[in-house]
Amino acid sequence: MKKMVTGVLALVMVLVMVGCGQKDNGVVNGVAKDGATIGEGAKSFTMEVVDKDGGKVTFTVKTDADTVGKALLDQGVIAGEDSSYGLYVKTVNGITLDYDTDGMYWAFYINGEYAQTGVDATGVEDGAVYAFRAEK
Repeated sequence: MKKMVTGVLALVMVLVMVGCGQKDNGVVNGVAKDGATIGEGAKSFTMEVVDKDGGKVTFTVKTDADTVGKALLDQGVIAGEDSSYGLYVKTVNGITLDYDTDGMYWAFYINGEYAQTGVDATGVEDGAVYAFRAEK
């Protein structure tokens, strides 16, 4: 019985590690690890995520998507709701903020400057640095 339980546990661990046969793209449960390179494609950009405590995760995104939003949605590292202004991003790299409930939101930056366009309307610029920062 002990061998059978050990065998089942080993199988479960293997399935979890390989994502049930899916290719590991550097994202686990919507979270990219610091220093990871995620996705595939001809264009590449750096993504920084700064949480409400100042913790920072930086990763590289490779993509063929036309917009930063599409690239990040494709990798599962952002989620939100459609609005009349575009995608209202509520979750970034596994962290959910909602202005209506906690007074915080995800601010979007392009090369260190506050973005004048939403993430889903911002074209991918090869080599650019994009950031989401938790702000009040």
